[in-house]
Amino acid sequence: MTINYKPLMLSAFAAVVLSSCGGNAPILSTPIENIDNTPIKESELTEAEAHNWGHLDLVKDTIPGMSVDKAYAEIIKGKKGQQIIVAVIDSGIDIEHEDLDGVLWTNTDEIPGNGIDDDKNGYIDDIHGWNFLGDAYNEQLEMTRIAASGNTSIARYNEAVEKVEQDYQRALSNKQRYDQLYTQVTNAHDVLSKHFGKEDYTPKEVSEITSEDQKVVEAKAAATMLYGYGLTSMTEVKKQLKGGIEYFTDQLNYNLNKDFKGRTTGDNPDDFNDKPGYGNNNVMPSVKSESHGTHVAGIIAAERNNGLGANGVANNVQIMSLRAVPNGDEYDKDIAKAIRYAVDNGAKVINGSFGKSFSPHSEWVRDAIKYASDNNVIFVHAAGNDSKNVDVEPNFPDDNVDFVEISDTYIRVGALAPSYGTKMIAGFSNYGLKNVDVFAPGAQVYSTTPENEYDTKGGTSMAAPAVAGVAALVWSQYPKLKASQVKQIIMDSGLPVKSKLIVGGDANNIKSLSEISKSAKIVNAYNALIMASQISK
Repeated sequence: MTINYKPLMLSAFAAVVLSSCGGNAPILSTPIENIDNTPIKESELTEAEAHNWGHLDLVKDTIPGMSVDKAYAEIIKGKKGQQIIVAVIDSGIDIEHEDLDGVLWTNTDEIPGNGIDDDKNGYIDDIHGWNFLGDAYNEQLEMTRIAASGNTSIARYNEAVEKVEQDYQRALSNKQRYDQLYTQVTNAHDVLSKHFGKEDYTPKEVSEITSEDQKVVEAKAAATMLYGYGLTSMTEVKKQLKGGIEYFTDQLNYNLNKDFKGRTTGDNPDDFNDKPGYGNNNVMPSVKSESHGTHVAGIIAAERNNGLGANGVANNVQIMSLRAVPNGDEYDKDIAKAIRYAVDNGAKVINGSFGKSFSPHSEWVRDAIKYASDNNVIFVHAAGNDSKNVDVEPNFPDDNVDFVEISDTYIRVGALAPSYGTKMIAGFSNYGLKNVDVFAPGAQVYSTTPENEYDTKGGTSMAAPAVAGVAALVWSQYPKLKASQVKQIIMDSGLPVKSKLIVGGDANNIKSLSEISKSAKIVNAYNALIMASQISK
C-alpha cells in the first residue's frame, strides 16, 4: 500500500413522491438538489462535527458529508434490512474492538481450532476471514521488488530502477529534515511548557508572552511561525513530525531497501497456483500501529448509536477480515486470492483501500475483479493519495485495459475534505475523468483503531469504505437490486457540484468535478436510498 506522506503544512427541492417495494415502508422524501447556493462554512468544525462530518448534510450543516444521519432519521427509521457481508481487504482488523466485535462475519461451516478444513474451501480454521500475509508486516514497494530482481525483461524495469534510487535519496533527505524539525519543535515546546507550567498552552497564550529570556523569545517565534501555517497545537505538530520520521525510516529500511525480504508464507508470489491455502487464520493486526484496516472497518460498520466512539455508515453488515496489505506494497497474488475468497464465501461488497503504481501481475487482480462482477459483487477501490491524474499515471488495481472496462461493479473513489468550497477536494486525492467514479469524505475521518481506541486519519483509503458503507446500506434496504444497479445508483444519485475546485492541492490546478470524475458528483446516502426505492419498484 503506497502512502504519500505529506507534512502539516441547498436549497431547492423537487416535489416528488417515491415509494419502495420489497416489504419496506413507503418513502415520502425528496432528493437533495441545487446545492451550488449552499453557503460556505466559515467557522471551525466542532468536535462532534469533526468526529462525524462524513455523515452530515451539506444543506443543513454546510459540510460536504453524505447525509447519512438524515437518511437514518427520515428514511430508514430503525429498519434493519437484509444483512450484507462486507469484505475488508486490508492490514488486518482488531476483531476484539468494542465497536466492531458485534459486526463480525463468522464462517459457521468451520469448526474453530480443530486444524481441519471443514467446509473444504481450501483454508483451515478460517473463522473470521484469512491472513494471506502470515506473520509478515514490513514489505518492499513493488518497484523495489522489480528493481531487486535484476530481471530486465520485466515491463517497466528500467523505470523501476530509476525511481527506486530517486525515492531513496528523497526519503533520506526528508528523514534528515524531519529529524531536525522534530528536535527544534521539541526544544521549543519544552521551553514553552516550562514557561507556562503546562503542555496544553494555546496560540493566544503564546502571543501574549513577554519575556527577556532569549530561549523563551526564540520558542515563541518558532511556535508563532507554526501557528501561521494554521497549526494550533505544538503537541500535534510533534505527533505529525514523529509520524513522518517513522514513515521515512520505514521507507529506507524496508519499502525502498532492495536487500530486504519480507515474505514469510513460503509460497512463490509469482506463481498463482503455488502452495494453495498459504498464510494463516489470524486476521488481527500484527502490531498496534497496523491500524489501517481497523480504521477502515469502523467507517463501514462501527456499531451505531451504542454510546461508544464512532458510528459506521451501514447498520446491518458483517465484516469479513482479509489481511493482505503489508507495510509496503501488496502482492498481486494476495489481492487476487483475497478477492476470490471474499466472493466465494458470501461477501456482497468488497473494500480495497490499497493501491500501487507498479503491478507485474495486474491481470491476476483484474481477473479477480471481473470474477466479483460476474458473481454480483461490488468492489470499491481507493483512488490513491498521490495528487495525480490516474487517467495518465498508472494506479493499480483497475478494472480496465486502455479504458475498456471488464467490470460493471467496480467503483473507484476520490477523497473530499470537510470544507465546502474551492478546497473541497482533499489535496492528496488522485482524480481522473475516466478512472475515478465519485468523491466521498476521506480527509480527517474519525474511526476505530486497535485496542479499543479511536483516531482521525485521512486518505482515499477512508473515502472508499464510506462508499462501501453506502453500497451495503442501500443493498441491505433493497436486496433485489443487482450489484451493477447499486453502483449506478451511487454514481447517479450523488450531489453535482458545478463550481470550480482546487485539485491535487495545487492552487493553479482549478477544475470542476465534471473534469476529474466520471459521475461529476459527491456520494449522498440519502439520495441513493430514494433512487433505490424508485428503481426497486
